[in-house]
Amino acid sequence: QVQLVESGGGSVQAGGSLKLSCAASQFFSNCGMGWFRQAPGKERDVVSSIGSDGVTYYESSVKGRFTISQDNAKNTLYLQMNSLKTEDTGVYICAAVGCPDGNNYWGQGTQVTVSS
Repeated sequence: QVQLVESGGGSVQAGGSLKLSCAASQFFSNCGMGWFRQAPGKERDVVSSIGSDGVTYYESSVKGRFTISQDNAKNTLYLQMNSLKTEDTGVYICAAVGCPDGNNYWGQGTQVTVSS
């Protein structure tokens, strides 16, 4: 069964850093991989993604602060988050989307709380 398991969330003060990890049960070749954020009372939005071609995308509010990367040998996706702000608070969810089998795969999420 395909699984995506996030880790690395927690509580941090504004200005701090966290590194999220997403361990996949298989290598998602030819899928886009991304991190989404579900903030309280808001829709789930994409924060950052990396295509199968290596092209990265960052939502404008995290550009210059967050870095997405992946280690294909470990089937792991990362999100390095620096200079965290209170508005970064939410549940961060890892996803493999646009896969050749027509499915999207989602993790359960990890909570990130940034306090002022």
